[in-house]
Amino acid sequence: MPNIENLRKQAKSYLRWHRERYYPVAAQIRWILPRYRDQSDREILDADFKLSDAQELVARKHGFADWPALIKGIETVTKSTASDNRRPFVLSAEPQLFVSDINVSCQFYVRKLGFEVAFQYGEPPFYAQVFRDGARLNLRKVGAPVFDTGFRAREVDALSATLTIDDPKQLFLEYQAAGAPFHQPLRAEPWGARTCIVQDPDGNLIAFSGEAT
Repeated sequence: MPNIENLRKQAKSYLRWHRERYYPVAAQIRWILPRYRDQSDREILDADFKLSDAQELVARKHGFADWPALIKGIETVTKSTASDNRRPFVLSAEPQLFVSDINVSCQFYVRKLGFEVAFQYGEPPFYAQVFRDGARLNLRKVGAPVFDTGFRAREVDALSATLTIDDPKQLFLEYQAAGAPFHQPLRAEPWGARTCIVQDPDGNLIAFSGEAT
């Protein structure tokens, strides 16, 4: 479980970024806190954003309704386990993919792969995040081709990200019905997993892997 002190530091960082008018934090606030959902970046950064708001943001990001619920949840799990909280705890992983067009990429991940757009940033957008359940992918626009012309010939199966799923067959059938472009259809791997690989419009290969059933 995450360390409570680290979560307090996260909340203070969000508060500091807001005070420093760091625009990407406005997108995070709008996405996570419903009361800011219809406000612009400037309106959010002009708002009276307190430490309690930042703590609520951290709590909701970790799946809790508010800060007290987050603290109670962590304390409950901590008491029931022998985990050593002195060791840094990796909370999550959010791979960053390079893309040539944010809007095109977002449409692909939404329409073909069942993701939702968490936020887009910039006018025109140069950064975005898409999510499906517990998986998040950050999309970063680049001004040149993502891969050089000979890359895929040299590195045929080089992956950009691997996402773990609970039912690989059902997901494969969903993506097949949606017309997702497969680099590799569903297959049983030598190590016991079942994996399918989808290729996005920029050539990023996304593997979806789960236990064979």
